[in-house]
Amino acid sequence: MLKMTKNIIKITAILGFAAISLSSCSKENPPLVYFPDMYYPVAYDPLMKAEDAYSTHENEIPAFVKNNGATGLGPVNGTVVHDKDAVADVAANDRMTPDTYNAGYDESKTITASPLNPANQAKDLERGKVLFDRTCAACHGTAGDGQGPIVVSGAYSGVPKYADREITVGSVHYVLTNGRNAMGSYAGQLTPGDRWRVAMYVMNAFKGGIAPAATPAAAVASTSVTTSPQK
Repeated sequence: MLKMTKNIIKITAILGFAAISLSSCSKENPPLVYFPDMYYPVAYDPLMKAEDAYSTHENEIPAFVKNNGATGLGPVNGTVVHDKDAVADVAANDRMTPDTYNAGYDESKTITASPLNPANQAKDLERGKVLFDRTCAACHGTAGDGQGPIVVSGAYSGVPKYADREITVGSVHYVLTNGRNAMGSYAGQLTPGDRWRVAMYVMNAFKGGIAPAATPAAAVASTSVTTSPQK
């Protein structure tokens, strides 16, 4: 009798475990979710009102409430700010056509001064050199002669000398932002301000100097010819 009771208990436990396992595998309506934020991924649109994806009640996160429900908040203290120089490029999410790109490139050549604060020019040039050596010199060479180690190795060719190019600080920034010919965009590697710093360094080191800085208002307006990288 005792043995039969033990067998019944074992069979009951096995059937119960099987039932729970099968019910928990349901994709339509899971009976219990311990961590709903992990089970139902919540991808916030920064321009939309925040709502929990797994319920009908509005999200009451204080930071979002104070921001009228929007989730696009400012950077957390101590984090890296993408555009601390306040010279972000004009948003352009549409794919660029060749005509649009070429028109923007031609217009960028009229920009002869960076929008960065002229009082920081020495530091900007110093950082521009560091970024150029780290990001650009592999192809363009530390001397701007198009003889970087990648070119010298024979793996790549056709990189022009800056001295042979008709460029301005604006056109260099434009190419860094949007790419040109075989060179891709570096908007994902360099912040808006750092792209201007590299452009300033290129003009100062390889093209005989840079033009006097523009006034802040004029410089900010001049960035209107830049666009986001071509998709």
